[in-house]
Amino acid sequence: MEHVPPPAEELARLDRELAELDARRAQLLTRRAWLLAALRPPAPTAAPGWNPSAWGAPPSGRPGAPAQPWGYVPKQPSTPRSAQNVLLTLGGLLLAVAAVAFTLVSWGSMGIGGRSAVLAAVTLGALLAPAVLLRRGLAATAEALAALALVLTLLDVYAVHAVAAPDTDGLGFTAVASAVLAALWTAYGLALGKLRLPLPAAVVLAQWPLLFWAWAAGAPALVVGWALLATAVLDGVIALRGKGPGVRVTACVGGSVMGFSALMVGLALSTSASGPLGAATPGVLLLAAAAAALAGAWRAPKGFARTGGVVAGLAAVAAVGGVPAAALSDGWRVLAYLLCGLALAGVVRAGLPRDAMRGVLAASGAVVACALMWALPSLAAVLLGPVTLLSDVWAGSPDGFRSALGSTLPWSEPAAAPVVLALVAGLLGTAYRWWPSVERIAAPLGAQEEAPKPGAASTAAGTPDAAPNAAGTPGAAWTAPPGAGAPWYTAGGAGARRRPSGAALRGAAGAGALALGWGALLLAGLVLDVPYAVAVAGETALVGGLLALAVRGAGSGRGASAVPVTALAGAVSGAVSVGLLSLASEGAAYAVFGALTVLFAGAAVRAGAEVPRAVFAVASVVWGTVLTGFAGRSLDLDPHEAAPLVLVVPALTVLLGARLRRNPVALPVELTGALGALVAVGLAASDAPFLALVLALCGVLAAGAAVRPERRPVAGYLAAALFVLAAWVRLAASEVSFPEAYTLPVTVPALVVGVLRRRGDPEASSWAAYGPGLAATLLPSLAVAWTDTDWLRPLLLGVAALVITLLGARHRLQALLVLGGVVLALDGLHELAPYVAQVAGALPRWLPPALAGLLLLVVGATYEQRLRDARRLKDALGRMR
Repeated sequence: MEHVPPPAEELARLDRELAELDARRAQLLTRRAWLLAALRPPAPTAAPGWNPSAWGAPPSGRPGAPAQPWGYVPKQPSTPRSAQNVLLTLGGLLLAVAAVAFTLVSWGSMGIGGRSAVLAAVTLGALLAPAVLLRRGLAATAEALAALALVLTLLDVYAVHAVAAPDTDGLGFTAVASAVLAALWTAYGLALGKLRLPLPAAVVLAQWPLLFWAWAAGAPALVVGWALLATAVLDGVIALRGKGPGVRVTACVGGSVMGFSALMVGLALSTSASGPLGAATPGVLLLAAAAAALAGAWRAPKGFARTGGVVAGLAAVAAVGGVPAAALSDGWRVLAYLLCGLALAGVVRAGLPRDAMRGVLAASGAVVACALMWALPSLAAVLLGPVTLLSDVWAGSPDGFRSALGSTLPWSEPAAAPVVLALVAGLLGTAYRWWPSVERIAAPLGAQEEAPKPGAASTAAGTPDAAPNAAGTPGAAWTAPPGAGAPWYTAGGAGARRRPSGAALRGAAGAGALALGWGALLLAGLVLDVPYAVAVAGETALVGGLLALAVRGAGSGRGASAVPVTALAGAVSGAVSVGLLSLASEGAAYAVFGALTVLFAGAAVRAGAEVPRAVFAVASVVWGTVLTGFAGRSLDLDPHEAAPLVLVVPALTVLLGARLRRNPVALPVELTGALGALVAVGLAASDAPFLALVLALCGVLAAGAAVRPERRPVAGYLAAALFVLAAWVRLAASEVSFPEAYTLPVTVPALVVGVLRRRGDPEASSWAAYGPGLAATLLPSLAVAWTDTDWLRPLLLGVAALVITLLGARHRLQALLVLGGVVLALDGLHELAPYVAQVAGALPRWLPPALAGLLLLVVGATYEQRLRDARRLKDALGRMR
């Protein structure tokens, strides 16, 4: 029976549906209005004074279809000022050139009073004129004269030094002059606040007093560094408290350059110090730079705060780590900086602002990354060094691990490399083990930024965050989809920026700990120079441990998969490395590759996921194939003689595939076995009889795989091709040149397959059943028969073609009739060609054209009848299969 809701519930449901329809209708009307406005030509500029705050109609005259974004206020028309700016710039430039020429050329022709009066009058006039021009509203002209005044003050300084104080030190005079000019232009810019040039120019001049003073005094590099740092601190204060964007930008650029220079000076002095005491004094400079950067980050905006935190962290590491590093040898200095970089992680308890804290932690991560990059070349030498053993396999067991690598390590003292890797691995492993505690400690870093107000982005782009809908009520926030050329007003809001989850971060920490710990153990063997047997056994054991981790997995959650994936990658790469390392000794090679085959096969049996299981199984097949190659070398067999031995593993993969059936691992295993068979073919390519044998064996394996229904479509054709190819290679090796010997082994099986197919499917086409088999023999034989001067091959080919044609006519098979008839006709033409040529030579020259013309007349007279005969022949052939 049908359920009827109560009236109140039904009424509420209808109201909800009507509200949804109204909202959708309003959305579609808004979109329609915008499309109409976009299709019309641009509307003329609105009359001055239109204000959208009065909720009047937009300039387009159509309510709801604004030609401009909502809230657009047209500006008053104004004349272009480009010409005025060009004229003022040229005028100021010419005046500056004139002043320079006067100072350098005409100065000496005047007395001391005239010189002072002219220069002072011109400078004073250039300084006072902008104030008068600003009161009259001529701001551009005032800026041009202010620039001229700046040039004149610089010329005044040059003139004073050249005439009044020629014996003073140039650097010292420049330091004092730049300080005086900076103060003068600061006061001038503050007095005339509407000018934009004086204050940035004062900031530029303020960069040089301390630097030139230190330079003039012959101060050591450390004092120069302090001068640069003091200037950078002054720039930072100006950048935070300066007036106007021009001043702040100039101060930021100057502070960045001066601060970077101070840091480079301190770092160079710290790294080149001869002892801890020598590194302590530049360390104080670096610590002061770190404190200044951190103080600036405390009050700077978000992006600058993070940059300041990074600079503070790196400077602190260089300052503190440089002292113990100066007492250590070159191979151990990186450890001192690494410890200091790791200590920066304690900043999470310091109560710094979030952005500055993130910057300091980024600096800590950068130090750790640099230390790991320092250690990676040694690890790469351990993993890739055994490649050199490929040139001399089984030359004999070396004395130690280092001599087995066969190459010189990139570091002279790699003793600290395993310590660095082990230290970082231990910290990451600790974080992975006690991840909840790490999350509680790092909780201040996970605070979300204040979400932007709805429509803030659209308002910044010139679109509203809300607007009345068709009913006159405010709508939802409007957003523009990606790629839209104009706002597409739909309800919705911007989602927060996605960040890695805690599980993903924990998995990354665990993966990093595993990879670095494995590298530390390998490097430890290198540093200790363990015996060769111990190195091989140790690396094999590490591969077994990584396989166990990869099979078992570690942790839980979405990010925990990083640990087994890292273990899988490490196991495969470690297996390759230890396999190459074992090539120095025959016994070691058999032991290592045998152990790897068993380990990876066991991992494939125990693994639960499909992808790791397939990787393990494929690797096991590869190691087993290498073992069969070793057997051939141990038996002193040539490569082509060892090729059949290599096929043992592909044969096992075929049997294993039949056992696994439709298991997802079966296909990768069989494909890997096929690659092993391809290797065997390559080994036997130098000897044709062995190549034929190997191809035949591969065909047997493919035929065995084709017994299974799921492999039959590919393996069946592959088996046939391999058998045919094996027969051809064997015939070529026996110097057989008759084409029928190559084509008949293809034709007979193909015809047998065609007969079986026609029995199963009587409606199958004769071309599909018999066409390929017949063409494989008839066409090559016909091509050879046309160049054969003997009579036996054309006779046999004609008899075979006649039999095929008769069979096609008897059983109404189109392929047999057409192929047999065409070959029979061409073969007969070949036999009649000499006689035709002989008769044609005996006839008069006018007779062939006459006979051709007569033939054309007869055909033309009976054209309709011939056409009907051709159609009947076509229909008759079409009715055949």
